[in-house]
Amino acid sequence: MWCKSKLFIPLLFIFFCGGQAQAGLFGISFKDRQEFVDARETYNRGDYRQAVIELSNYIYKTKNIKRREARAYRLLGLAYEHLNRPEKALEVYLEALEFHDKDVPLLLAAAALYQRTGLADRSIELYDRALALEPNNLEALSGQAENYIEMGFYSKARQYYDEFFRLNPQAPPINRARYALTFLQQRNYADAFINITMAKTEDPENPSYWLLSARAYKGLNRLGDALADLDMALQLAPQREDLKPLRAMWLYQAGNYGQSLEYTQDLLAQDPDNELALFMLYMNLQKMGQTKQAREQLKKIQDLDKDSFAHRVADKLLSEK
Repeated sequence: MWCKSKLFIPLLFIFFCGGQAQAGLFGISFKDRQEFVDARETYNRGDYRQAVIELSNYIYKTKNIKRREARAYRLLGLAYEHLNRPEKALEVYLEALEFHDKDVPLLLAAAALYQRTGLADRSIELYDRALALEPNNLEALSGQAENYIEMGFYSKARQYYDEFFRLNPQAPPINRARYALTFLQQRNYADAFINITMAKTEDPENPSYWLLSARAYKGLNRLGDALADLDMALQLAPQREDLKPLRAMWLYQAGNYGQSLEYTQDLLAQDPDNELALFMLYMNLQKMGQTKQAREQLKKIQDLDKDSFAHRVADKLLSEK
């Protein structure tokens, strides 16, 4: 027993005092580890410029690229993203993926950045690589679904969302709303309504959910409910100019020209130069047989933005007999 103790004590001394020997044995020194911890704390404080400096020093001080840590690269890329330098962030992610090609967090970070910059094809490729490694990765599943939504492949997007919701039935309402959008875009108003109702029940303060619900109601030929939900969206977001003309437009489409005209006139009282409202006024007056007054609205549009689509339409209509 005594002999074993005598042997153990020198070994224990070497373990705690070996410093550089330990760095060679385990691949990273305690000093290096502390440098990364310090850089991470700098990032967490929101000092992204300093974090870039510290993380770059930490990563590139070693010439052995295999020892450059994926987590440090990812944090460096995120720091660049916070500094609104997506090109540098992407450069960092792609460099790291050259020798950490199976690191899922890196793949996800690069895929998400490609998605945000409109490069869906590259994003799809990287999400596919992540899903090959982790088929149940929720971030990859929802990210891939979003890519296909943006590309207009709604059935394909639902395949990923179906799996996403199977694994995560309590997902945030934003995912449920985006899922509802895929049904709405393919005129499956019943399923769109079910899913957007789930989203707005969880987050009733989001005006976009009420708008989606209104559009689903309209598709189901329930105009009264559609207008009620549209009003709620406007109540929650009175500054959204895109919502204001919809009531006039939907009433017009339903053949309620008098009501549409009245609401359009209210809009123009608030904003006399609203091109869409002027055009809706033209359409209502035309339907009601007031041709001369209708053409006057087209002339008002001509006097506004010469480069607008409404101006070109007004020109064409006025040129017709």
